[in-house]
Amino acid sequence: MIADLKTFIEREKPHWEELERELKRVREGLADMIDLAYSRKLLSMFQRTSSDLARIQGYSAEPELKTYLETLVGNGYAEIHSSTHSSRRFAPWRWLVCTFPQTFRRQAWGFWVSFWLTIAGMVLGAIVVAVDPIEGREVAFGAFPDHAATTPSQRVAMEEKQDAKHDRLAGHKATFSAQLMQNNISVSFRAFAFGMTYGLGTVLLLFYNGVILGGISLDYIMDGQLVFLLGWLLPHGSFEIPAILIGGQAGLVAGRALIGWGTSHSLRARFRKIVPDMATLAGGASVMLVWAGLNEAFFSQYHAPVLPYWIKITYGTL
Repeated sequence: MIADLKTFIEREKPHWEELERELKRVREGLADMIDLAYSRKLLSMFQRTSSDLARIQGYSAEPELKTYLETLVGNGYAEIHSSTHSSRRFAPWRWLVCTFPQTFRRQAWGFWVSFWLTIAGMVLGAIVVAVDPIEGREVAFGAFPDHAATTPSQRVAMEEKQDAKHDRLAGHKATFSAQLMQNNISVSFRAFAFGMTYGLGTVLLLFYNGVILGGISLDYIMDGQLVFLLGWLLPHGSFEIPAILIGGQAGLVAGRALIGWGTSHSLRARFRKIVPDMATLAGGASVMLVWAGLNEAFFSQYHAPVLPYWIKITYGTL
C-alpha cells in the first residue's frame, strides 16, 4: 500500500526515466546486453518498475501513469527477453563500433601499461643510438640486418630513385600486403599469447619493440630524415602501432587473470570472466592490422617524387 502517492511518484520517477533511457540505448544498439553487469543492472531496473506498476494498480486516479508504466514494463520485457536470442547473432558493424570500444575502455589499464612499456623501450633505444650511433644502429636494426649496413640518407636516396624509375611493387601489391598483414598480426598475437607467461613475455616483447622503434626513429632524425620518417611511418603506423599495443593489452589482461591480483575467485572463474574481452581485443587488433597492411603496401611504400611527403603525413595524421 502506498501512503503518499505524490511522494512515491517523485521518488520512483527518476528510476523509470533511467530505465526508459537504457531501453532506448538497447534498441539503438548502443548498449551491450552481453555485458553481464549491465544486463543485471537493466534487469534490476525492470523488476523495480514492474513492482511499482503492481503497487499502483489499486489507484484509479492515475490512469495516465498506469498506461505509462504498463508501456515501459512491456517494452522492458520485450527487450530483455528478445536479447537472449539476438545477442547470439554476430553483427560485425555493431561489434566494431560498440563492443570493441566498450571492451577497450573496460580494460584500458592494460593498454596504458603497454603504451608506457613501449615508451620506455623507445627511450632506451634512442639513448643507445645517441651514445654510439654505429653500435646502436646494430641494436636498433637487429630485426633488419640489411638496413644496418647503410645510413638513413643512403636508404632514402636509393628508394626515391627507384620509385622515380618504376613501380617496385607492380604486379604483387596484394601479395606484399598479405605478407605485411601476416607479419603484423603475428606480432600482435605473440604479444597476446605471451600473456600466458603471467604477462612477462608480453612485457619483454613490448619493451623490445619499443627499443627498435625508438632506435630507428632517432637514427633517421639524426641523419636529417624526419620528414621521410613521418611520411613512411604515419600512414600505416597510426593503426599498426596501436594495434600491437592492444595485442599487448589482451596479453596483460590474461597475465593478470593468471596471477589473480585483488580477487579470491578461482582461476577458471577469472578466465571465464575475461575470455570474451581477450577475444574482442585480439580481433579488433587484427582488423586494425589488416587496414595497416593495405596502407603500407598501397601507400606508405611510395615516396617523393611519386607521392609527396606532405600528402602522406597529412593522411597519416588524419
